[in-house]
Amino acid sequence: MMTSFATLTIGQAPRSDIMPLLSEYLPEESVTHIGLLDGMTAQQIEQRYSPAEGEPQLVSRLLDILGSYRVEQGLQEKIDGLEALGCETILLLCTGVFHGLQAQNAMLLEPDRIIPPLIRAIVGTHQVGIVVPVESQIAEQSIKWSKLPKAPCFAVASPYLADEEKLTKAALALEEQGAQVVVLDCIGYHRLHGDLLQSKLGIPVLLSNVLVAKLAAELIV
Repeated sequence: MMTSFATLTIGQAPRSDIMPLLSEYLPEESVTHIGLLDGMTAQQIEQRYSPAEGEPQLVSRLLDILGSYRVEQGLQEKIDGLEALGCETILLLCTGVFHGLQAQNAMLLEPDRIIPPLIRAIVGTHQVGIVVPVESQIAEQSIKWSKLPKAPCFAVASPYLADEEKLTKAALALEEQGAQVVVLDCIGYHRLHGDLLQSKLGIPVLLSNVLVAKLAAELIV
């Protein structure tokens, strides 16, 4: 049965890695979890979503490198389908940048539109350091975060591949560059990542998925 609230991930649902975090704020019985790659084989995923040359890239938990433009087309199809089933609120579980997603009647919550203004309001003129999954995302992430008063510094550590040492090294590098707040900007980072870094750093560590989940929880009726 379709609930009035749904999450939509660019990978496969449910996301067992972040379900404990989501469940803190989004009651399981009130939420339907949908994935862009649900039911697809590795070959089907490659055929439909492999990035074209020069296309911005996204990373799924399956460790697939996906083309952002192709993913956006697929997400729009899923959004249309969820609305047709009566879904009233859709939370996108991806912090990547999308430009044309829209819902006709449902509320569509896109982290790339929510998180940067929220972080700006929280930190003001303090220096922000951002951890992203892959190097190729930094150029587009720089545009996404361009409204911050100070240009952010970036480091790379995949939530799916990096061990504790690599993640800590990335965050410490941001602190050394003057970061006063660190943002883990991928849905794949989870509470253990945040707790680990908070124990190593002398500055706040924020998780994009926690922030957006807390806000989304206010819309569940």
